[in-house]
Amino acid sequence: MEALGVNGQIEVTQNKVIIKRKGMLAKMTQGLKGDKEILIKQITSIQFKAPGTFTNGYMQFAFSGGSENKGGLFDATKDENTVMFNKKQQPDFEKIKALIEEKMEEATTAATPSAPIDTAEQIKKFAELRDAGILTEEEFQTKKKQLLGI
Repeated sequence: MEALGVNGQIEVTQNKVIIKRKGMLAKMTQGLKGDKEILIKQITSIQFKAPGTFTNGYMQFAFSGGSENKGGLFDATKDENTVMFNKKQQPDFEKIKALIEEKMEEATTAATPSAPIDTAEQIKKFAELRDAGILTEEEFQTKKKQLLGI
């Protein structure tokens, strides 16, 4: 998916956000830099400012080790992690923001320890209760089967 902005465009792949600079305004504000690729799992936040009556909006990415500008709209025009957009382009940027946030959530979920580890921990705790005489062997086996879904 891509969103074409005033001073560049944002492309989202399976695991990356690519900021491409094309056009005269991009060259004036960003120089002759190449494409910037940011791994989605490294994005810590997305700042989204909707366009105003007389100003463009922007989408800015923050990530670990990055140095985004924090001075608002005018500093954002010079920031390599920011793409500006106008009112007509806003719907595309809203869609791409939602897609990136969805992929960020997927990356976070994939990095979270899976349920079997929690299940194993719970079985271990019930075994300790059984060994301490708090649970009977039958109660332990019943709980174990519940946890394993048997």
